Amino acid sequence: MQERLDLFIMIDACGWEIIQQRPRFLQDIAPHRRKLESVFGYSSACVPSILSGRWPDEHQNWCYFIHDPQNSPFASLRWLRWIPKAFTGRRIVRRYLTKWVKQRLGFQGYFDLYNIPFHHIHLYDFTEKKSPLKPQGMNRGQNIFDQLQQAKIPYFVTDPSLTEEINRDALDNSIRSETIHFAFQYWAGLDGLLHRVGNQSPEIDTKLSEYERWIDRTVALARKHYREVNVHVFSDHGMANCDIHLDLASQIETLGLRIGFDYNVVYDSTMARFWFFNALAKKRITKALQSVNEGRIMGDDELKQFRAYFEDGKFGELIFLVQEGTLIVPSHMGERPIRAMHGYHPHAPQSYATLFSSTTDVPEDITHIPHIHRLMLRAISRPAASTHDHALAA
Repeated sequence: MQERLDLFIMIDACGWEIIQQRPRFLQDIAPHRRKLESVFGYSSACVPSILSGRWPDEHQNWCYFIHDPQNSPFASLRWLRWIPKAFTGRRIVRRYLTKWVKQRLGFQGYFDLYNIPFHHIHLYDFTEKKSPLKPQGMNRGQNIFDQLQQAKIPYFVTDPSLTEEINRDALDNSIRSETIHFAFQYWAGLDGLLHRVGNQSPEIDTKLSEYERWIDRTVALARKHYREVNVHVFSDHGMANCDIHLDLASQIETLGLRIGFDYNVVYDSTMARFWFFNALAKKRITKALQSVNEGRIMGDDELKQFRAYFEDGKFGELIFLVQEGTLIVPSHMGERPIRAMHGYHPHAPQSYATLFSSTTDVPEDITHIPHIHRLMLRAISRPAASTHDHALAA
């Protein structure tokens, strides 16, 4: 029997407002729950922040697509603009193209072509070429896996290319073999479900009950092989129902400006990020956005407050954020509406994340999702009674 195992389990989109309606969830395994403030952005920012303990302006993982034609890896895809959009715009076609492009370009992290138009795809770069779930996977700085490797602590980490069930069983097998002292399990299924059905569906209870059974099983197994088992279950953000749809692109297109000559833009699901190439484009677009009632332009001071201000304008020279419950559609993320979304203002009600712990020994200053990294560091700084030097279970 080994001395100690620290389990960190991330349930994507398991927000505080969702959990407030379900007080019995994880009450036996991890009864100590806490509301956490998320970071401004999507999972592309949240997950790296959790794994590194730093903020987007530090680790430089914020949004996926940026304007950078000089470094764009997508120039060879421009020929796809000649294929009818009725075909290339289909989600199943995009999935196959995404898989082919990711393999061809050697991207290691999460990658999706989404709805980026092939006519302009040569103008964009993609920022997550490495995987934050691996050592040396950050755009800047270290993550917990670098630190585990340096400390020579054997660990388990989710393989996102495999199903949740396969990763569940892989962790259990590592526990049985007593080859790890640390585990980071990442389940994204709830996020996908909430996008599809919203945050009030009875299907949420079914999914959470399934997760609870999995966690119960894993913890019971761990207690047979480790004298001490510490459990932290947490999320990266919540999820808001989308009842208002905003066709922002159509409003901007009426201004008579040209993408690639006057400006460029990424229409994410909840924000639009603009780059300007002349003063007229900036003036016209800024004026147009000021009249859009469903959102507002984020000021530099506010972006600095949420650690998402980038002085070089890498992720956008102007950030327009919509109100919670509004979905930009069509967007570069999709042509059709989805039921729920995240990526709103960090203080919007449905944005807050959740932390569940099996121990009361969680410092009071763990208040934001990057602080979860402190719990991870604390776990690996307390050496187990017996540490193996065999290969990392990554």
